[in-house]
Amino acid sequence: MTPTNSAALLTEPKAHPLKVESTPYPTAADGEIIVKVASTAINPMDWYIQILGEQLFSWLQYPYIGGSDVAGTVVEVGPNVSKFKVGDRVSGLTAGFDARSGGFQNYVVLKEKIVVSIPDDLEFTEASVFPLGISTAACGLYQKDFLALDYPSVDPKPNGKTLLIWAGASSVGTNAIQLAVASGYEVYTTSSPKNFEYCKGLGASRVFDYNSPTVTQDIIEAFKGKTSAGAYAIQIGSRKPVFEVISKVEGNKFVACAMEPADVPEGVQAKMVFAGTIKDNEVGSLIFDQYLPAALAQKKFQCLPKPLVFGHGLENIQGAIDLGKSGSVSAKKIVVTL
Repeated sequence: MTPTNSAALLTEPKAHPLKVESTPYPTAADGEIIVKVASTAINPMDWYIQILGEQLFSWLQYPYIGGSDVAGTVVEVGPNVSKFKVGDRVSGLTAGFDARSGGFQNYVVLKEKIVVSIPDDLEFTEASVFPLGISTAACGLYQKDFLALDYPSVDPKPNGKTLLIWAGASSVGTNAIQLAVASGYEVYTTSSPKNFEYCKGLGASRVFDYNSPTVTQDIIEAFKGKTSAGAYAIQIGSRKPVFEVISKVEGNKFVACAMEPADVPEGVQAKMVFAGTIKDNEVGSLIFDQYLPAALAQKKFQCLPKPLVFGHGLENIQGAIDLGKSGSVSAKKIVVTL
């Protein structure tokens, strides 16, 4: 008997609140699995889509099901899937913008390439915090047309280069620091002072207060005698200081941006990251097949930011989105259990 499926969906552009309704149970195509969602996380994209609608993505189809991060149990495997079997506990990136692959539903389709098995002692709430964060981080760090860094390993060797990551306590920053350190890079990052120790615990060697009036000059000074591996500008408003730093240091002058680059100085290259591209190139397999399984099993990768469980059930998705939109949550990832 086919299970019944429900979702928290946007019935039309800018609709508020999301409506919980019955939706079709999905079918797994080639290379896909169906996962019964146990935990799903909230991301800025979820409230931006709700607020801006067609101004942000004119091509979205409605009713629209959001949600990029899920953890749960495999209930079905599609043709040519060898990586997973029914009953496996997994975490994955939805990476689609259609009803089949939105995480805010009980049953979701995932592409096996961007899913990882999780250890038995890892809670689903913890496992749902990282897929979009690590995917966005990895796209900027490893894709050949971005920073093209050395690949991560559970036993990295220092390579003598220094990477700047602006907004280290953010979800993307949290994952980017861990990946860069696992790739052998020294990491400089920024945060508010209350998150300095958090960033150092991820492996950053220096943390700067991004609200300091001298932050740009302080980072340029710290880079003296160092070789730049480039930078990742994550926080809104960080392009200008990051471009200034990178224009004045020795080494790679490429900046991966979590937003559209603007006013890029001469001699600096910059490009916007889109996490979904990870499913279309070698970086998806690099992260979800080669790095994460061993790193999770050996506790070399921390599932952070820590989950802040907002509630249980699809009816709590809207409240969780509203909490994220309020900007009152720092160094935590809002999740809802299903």
